Amino acid sequence: MTPYSSFLFFIILGILLLPTMIFGTMGKQLRYYNVFVTIVVLAIIFSGGDAGFFSLVAFTILQVVLVKGYITYRQTKNSSLVFYVISFLSILPLILSKVLPILAVDNWASFLGISYLTFRAVQIIIETRDGLIKDQLSIFQLVNFMLFYPTISSGPIDRFRRFQKDEEKHWTPEEYKELLYKGINKIFLGFLYKFIIGYSINTYFIMNLEYIADYKFIYHLLYMYSYSLYLFFDFAGYTAFAVGVSYMMGIRSPENFNKPFISRNIKDFWNRWHMSLSFWFRDYVFMRFVFLMKKKKWIQNKMLVSNLGYILLFLLMGVWHGLAIQYIIYGAYHALMMAGFNFFETWNKKHKRWPTGRAMTIVSIVITFHVVCFGFYLFSGRPFQ
Repeated sequence: MTPYSSFLFFIILGILLLPTMIFGTMGKQLRYYNVFVTIVVLAIIFSGGDAGFFSLVAFTILQVVLVKGYITYRQTKNSSLVFYVISFLSILPLILSKVLPILAVDNWASFLGISYLTFRAVQIIIETRDGLIKDQLSIFQLVNFMLFYPTISSGPIDRFRRFQKDEEKHWTPEEYKELLYKGINKIFLGFLYKFIIGYSINTYFIMNLEYIADYKFIYHLLYMYSYSLYLFFDFAGYTAFAVGVSYMMGIRSPENFNKPFISRNIKDFWNRWHMSLSFWFRDYVFMRFVFLMKKKKWIQNKMLVSNLGYILLFLLMGVWHGLAIQYIIYGAYHALMMAGFNFFETWNKKHKRWPTGRAMTIVSIVITFHVVCFGFYLFSGRPFQ
């Protein structure tokens, strides 16, 4: 059963979380009961096939061994080679899940949520190397973080230290009631976004565009706008569900969207769209690439370093979505947009040719909206069909 895809899933979830909510309003937290709920929900999610379940178990065991092994090693030694080897082994199942379909063999490495579980594990390894995580973590802490079911399939991507802070926090009745209220509001918002607005756009508009398929330009133009809106409401709806259920369990999972269609430029857009993913790539790919270039002094030009960082970041993000041509082109497109804006922003700071004010802010939003929508049009794969 796919998470948040049916009303039956919400009914089951509501029944399972009822004790958590009741005792939470009384200031009591049922951590071990929530573990039981996690096991039950994961069993429901992966009940459709044994292969996915066993892949999840094998993946989790591998990540726990790698993380605990590296934390133990890092307490006494610090070798870059060991860090890179451990990081590669942690990412290897995700790489296999992308490559095996291309080789036309059984994709035994893939299961629902592998990408987001990989991000969680690699993040712990990186922060251990940085000295941000120093203590030996228990197997329970690692598995509880990695298999946190509300966000397992499509995020948001949480950070271990932030997650653990909420996990260990004792919520007062008043605090939990406020958290529960916000969580319920987010779930209702998710229903509005995903099952009403998103469903309506897809069912009553996108699926009926075939009637004007002979008018190719109008067809593709309308498809571009409608698909972009559908993608937002469907994904934002899912995120609202995930965050809302997290709140019910006393975990304030991070937000994933912040009004992305009113972004003033492409950089602002990536600070608003799928924020947990873009911030993850920013912190663990872009910033580290820039730091490495500066430290090694391989490239002196700051503009070139940052643009190469954007190219690396967005090509990786495109490949992460899949190895199909539309995802790679989508990544390259946004790399080009970010590099172009980087040039423009630097140039405009010097020459001040782009005026400020409310009118130009509106113009900037309109331009960015069209740039973003064209990117989603590429992402959809429709131009390549």
